[in-house]
Amino acid sequence: MVKVLVAGGAGYIGSHVVKALLKNGYEVSVYDNLSTGREINLFSQAKFIKGDILDFEKLSDAMKGQDAVVHLAAKKAVGESMENPALYAQNNMIGSLNILNAMLKNNVRHIVFSSSAAVYGMPEYLPIDEKHPLKPINFYGYTKLDIERYMEWYAKLKDFHYMALRYFNAVGYDAEGSIRGREIGSQNLLPIIMDAATGRREKLCVFGTDYDTRDGTCVRDYIHVTDLAKAHVLAIEHLLKGGVSDSLNLGTGQGTTVKEIIAATEKVIGKKLKVEYVGRRSGDPAVLTASSAKAKEMLGWVPKYTNIEEIIRTTWALEQ
Repeated sequence: MVKVLVAGGAGYIGSHVVKALLKNGYEVSVYDNLSTGREINLFSQAKFIKGDILDFEKLSDAMKGQDAVVHLAAKKAVGESMENPALYAQNNMIGSLNILNAMLKNNVRHIVFSSSAAVYGMPEYLPIDEKHPLKPINFYGYTKLDIERYMEWYAKLKDFHYMALRYFNAVGYDAEGSIRGREIGSQNLLPIIMDAATGRREKLCVFGTDYDTRDGTCVRDYIHVTDLAKAHVLAIEHLLKGGVSDSLNLGTGQGTTVKEIIAATEKVIGKKLKVEYVGRRSGDPAVLTASSAKAKEMLGWVPKYTNIEEIIRTTWALEQ
């Protein structure tokens, strides 16, 4: 049985990846410090090791006997990365290098890396494909790009194989309801909407209504987390079969505005949300949509959950 270590496997995306791996017959170990991951999201069929990626010795021990690694252990709040770059340099860069070096020490040669559309920065054309210039405009995006480049060099210098998956906007929850732990402290739109819908937040602030879009609010490419998880399984299969290393976009190619997300949420939950429209936020592009043609070509990956109302329904189910 193929053994896979999932760093960050108790987190929002990580727990969905663990479920997908288990469902496809992999032997899974979860390595997580539970700083944002949730014990409730751990699966009994997976071995759990509580540890930090900054602890090289413990990480190296966890790596023994593994066939592949999925690396999702990163800090990801864009605003925080600009205010506290040292924290992001330490966790996202030094921690990631610890993972790569622990892999080499233990002769583990395959990694699937959680990257981000943030590596592109402001779009120069749409939809964004993998040939788009890489010009991150926040430190979080820079840390992701930096690790991609380290992996590229490791692949040139060593018997090392990687797939960097550049997520667009991850949303939704497991439709089967087996993952119940809400994401902690998320700054993303849909979790914030859920906070407003349940009264955990007084109101929802929408930044900017004068963008050059169909209703004046920002357009984003929302990709269901179950579809993301499937891509990780396909990427591991690709690497283990001797497939080439690369970086791939994961998105639907469909753009949805903030107002459309709000309207769809109100329809699903059956009530109006308290919304305050305020000025634009610095650094927000009007539109971000992905071309995932390369992921389809290389991995055979096609997103299944593309209906926004259905995505919102899987998120709202956690609140019931």
